[in-house]
Amino acid sequence: MTSPAYSNHFSLANIPFGVASSPKHATQCVTRLENTVVFLGVLQQENIFKNVPGLPNDVFNQATLNNFAALDKSIQRGVRAILQVVLTKELPLGSTENISAVSLHLPVAVGGFTDFSCSLHHVRNAGRAILNDETPPRGFFNFPIGYNGRASTIVVSGTPIVRPKGHTIDRSATTEQKPILFGPSKAMDYELEVGVIVGKPVPLEKGVNAKDADEHIFGLVILNDWSARDIQGCEMVPLGPLNSKAFGTSISPWVVTLDALQSFKSPGPTHDTQLACHLEDVAVAESSYDIGLKVELVTDGQATTLSRSNFRDLHWSGRQMVAHLASSGADLRTGDILGTGTVSGSEKGSCGCLLEINSGGKELVPFANGLQRVFLEDGDIVQMTAVAGKDGSGVGFGECVGKLLPAL
Repeated sequence: MTSPAYSNHFSLANIPFGVASSPKHATQCVTRLENTVVFLGVLQQENIFKNVPGLPNDVFNQATLNNFAALDKSIQRGVRAILQVVLTKELPLGSTENISAVSLHLPVAVGGFTDFSCSLHHVRNAGRAILNDETPPRGFFNFPIGYNGRASTIVVSGTPIVRPKGHTIDRSATTEQKPILFGPSKAMDYELEVGVIVGKPVPLEKGVNAKDADEHIFGLVILNDWSARDIQGCEMVPLGPLNSKAFGTSISPWVVTLDALQSFKSPGPTHDTQLACHLEDVAVAESSYDIGLKVELVTDGQATTLSRSNFRDLHWSGRQMVAHLASSGADLRTGDILGTGTVSGSEKGSCGCLLEINSGGKELVPFANGLQRVFLEDGDIVQMTAVAGKDGSGVGFGECVGKLLPAL
């Protein structure tokens, strides 16, 4: 069952969407107001949404949000507007439960996962830590760099992550040619990201411009792209990460819509490079969002805050990610997730992964209980949270949590 924490993230100004079940309710689409989970399938059966034109019957009696997410924004806004009214009144009997009584599930069926690298600060910090060179990759300022990840291992918050096995370079060897070994990763890390969930699909060979891409974004989630740094270091060249990333990615269970984030629009990235026309965004002054992100590591029951950063500091926006991926002619399907890459800032304490904090494995990281370590150890719990605007805004994401378990 689910912890009743973060109730202040879910006010009437939010109206997030998720999927839940309980002993009393079959798996279906839900929303949340403070600590109350509202079963939308029940509300639809009670004709609460009868005045929303174009809303299909039983769209909420589904095990994923995909059918609802694929609808036009006007329909989704109609549902949200009705919920903001009816949630202030007495709801039909049997349509609600306390958050502690339900199980939350993956909000969407994920057919594709693409992970980008949108943070200039992360790119520079990681380059400095690994290569002693903070120069960004050749194309970084021309387009959002990314790679295709593994959608089948995306899991909902609370699902444990097993330490992966893989090939690593034995850097302790004294031989000139370092041997390659196979075994459990010894350099486990997290990556604090935001996941952009595709709503209305982009058809094959149609493309979309960044300025129009919001119509295809259903909402955002917190995303932890777990990373095995030693395996990554062995396999990265020339094709990029595979098994160092493919074993697990965690997302938060509540999808926060762009409509809920309207009040928190923020100036997006400025670009000195002339961009391809599909990446140009005429509304730069409001192409991003003020979303504060935080990472805590829980060891022996004590939490240590490792970083605070902000979504608005990314060099590339969510809609530019959508536009770039579709620019080749690729289709984007409902439920696809586009990760921003590690969200880091320019200030001390704003690094979104341990690789940056520990300078590429060279420095010990101190924790609240007096422990020091370089990378994650078995039993560690990584807890990520996000809030739009200032604390108390009423629009938050809840949490994305995962516990690291020993290798099989």
